[in-house]
Amino acid sequence: MKKNYLLFAALCCLCSVTNAQKKSKSSTTASAYPATVSRPKLVVGLVVDQMRWDYLYRYYDRYAEGGFKRMINEGFSVENTYIPYTPTYTAVGHTCIYTGSIPAITGIIGNDWYDPQLKKGVYCAEDSTVTGVGSSTPAGKMSPKNLLSTTITDELRIATNFKGKVIGISLKDRGSILPAGHTPTGAYWYDGQTGDWITSTYYMNELPTWMQNYNKLKMADKYYDQNWNTLYPINTYTESTSDNKPYEGKTRGEEAPVFPHPLKLYAGKNYDMIRSTPYGNTITLDLAKKAVEAESLGKDNITDFLAVSCSSTDYIGHQYGPNSIEAEDTYLRLDKDIADFFSYLDKTVGKGNYLVFLSADHGAAHVPGYMTENKMHAGVVDDKAVVTGLNSNLESKFKIKKPVMMTMNNQIIFDHNNPDLAKLDFTAMKSAAIDYLRTIDGFADAVDLSRIAESTLPAIQKEMITNGYNARLSGDIYYILQPNWFNGGKTGTTHGNWNPYDAHIPLVFMGWNVKPGKTNKTHHMTDIAPTIAALLHIQMPSGNVGEPITELTHQ
Repeated sequence: MKKNYLLFAALCCLCSVTNAQKKSKSSTTASAYPATVSRPKLVVGLVVDQMRWDYLYRYYDRYAEGGFKRMINEGFSVENTYIPYTPTYTAVGHTCIYTGSIPAITGIIGNDWYDPQLKKGVYCAEDSTVTGVGSSTPAGKMSPKNLLSTTITDELRIATNFKGKVIGISLKDRGSILPAGHTPTGAYWYDGQTGDWITSTYYMNELPTWMQNYNKLKMADKYYDQNWNTLYPINTYTESTSDNKPYEGKTRGEEAPVFPHPLKLYAGKNYDMIRSTPYGNTITLDLAKKAVEAESLGKDNITDFLAVSCSSTDYIGHQYGPNSIEAEDTYLRLDKDIADFFSYLDKTVGKGNYLVFLSADHGAAHVPGYMTENKMHAGVVDDKAVVTGLNSNLESKFKIKKPVMMTMNNQIIFDHNNPDLAKLDFTAMKSAAIDYLRTIDGFADAVDLSRIAESTLPAIQKEMITNGYNARLSGDIYYILQPNWFNGGKTGTTHGNWNPYDAHIPLVFMGWNVKPGKTNKTHHMTDIAPTIAALLHIQMPSGNVGEPITELTHQ
């Protein structure tokens, strides 16, 4: 009896321990699997138009604590992020960031292109089937019709059964429309003729009341009244000895491109001029705050997306160049605007509740005049002269009148409507054209776009040209310029080439689920959208070719 009692007691103890272990394991299992998918309340995409990567550090010592410096130190910086295609233009860059894709797939191969099937030039966001809302000017006839892939913003809308809101805001239509995708709550851009923010009937039939009220303020006039002087004493600027250079562009009404820039004369007359001042970025981020408030973005448990593009940096860069006091002052002012914007999000959405990434659609070259002044190789190519000279050369060899129609996006486009072209050996003509192009000052090489794989180009150039080649839309020959040469005028800068100054862009994530730090591993612009998709646990865009950046997350 005593033995049986002891055995029974031992079994009871064993069962008690086993049940306790099961209960503990069950509790652990339950806590390991949350009831809902964790997501931020708001995602903010902040694209700074024409921001070279080195601007993150060039003015770092003078940045405020809450702007670029906050992103670098609290966020995760992907230091070696590159654009994987050419041409490096605004529409293509915004498209790539939000689709994770390339021009070969998205159909957005430039800001403009020639469509051989339609036999006409096409603007990336044009849509003749819609009309402007908030404006009767042609600026309103825009939509994402030409974009073939979905965007990460589209995918968020689909994943939330269209309950998550998406808003796109930019001075440029293409900087708002392409990031916001096909299905946004709204996309808004600036009409320089009227000084109003507008949209089109693709999105809605009437501007929301909050936007109508904002337009009544005519914010451009408010900032014109301040003129544009330097934020700090001018002698403290990096380029303080070069405020008046022949390679900087003058603003209308000015005798020289120097501070202070008189803006009062534009009040009530020229609303478009605000684009070429740092105040264009200020009103863009001010409107972004209005959108957060009016649309209640980030106020519930369904993730919203705010896509903002600051365009004034591009206009100012084109006019004055990267090594101007104007460019430096613009970034110092933008830094303060961004700090104010983040402070607003901290108070309204809550610090840690929103995820933000900052990047650029492209960089910019140094102005050739600046380079040659400092004994470095550089120059400018005249596209019209290229077409004239090429046609003259081919006419003499093949006895055909004007076989080349135009050059656009570094591409030679032949006139395939010319009946004499079909009678000739087109391959031989392209070969002769390539031979001629290689003799032009500033040209490094040229390649038959239908035979890229057979070329002897360096691998990086071959890959970038291939990624930018759309079989239905692209031209016949692609030409590569020598470093620091570009297509443009003698003042200001531009972009579009494969070189690092155009293709190396900043990429910094901050906020929800992002650990502080940085990586020097090479990533690409195409990796941004799939990274957001992975963080949100939603599908990648339909044309995505990028890969998630796994180093930045706490998971």
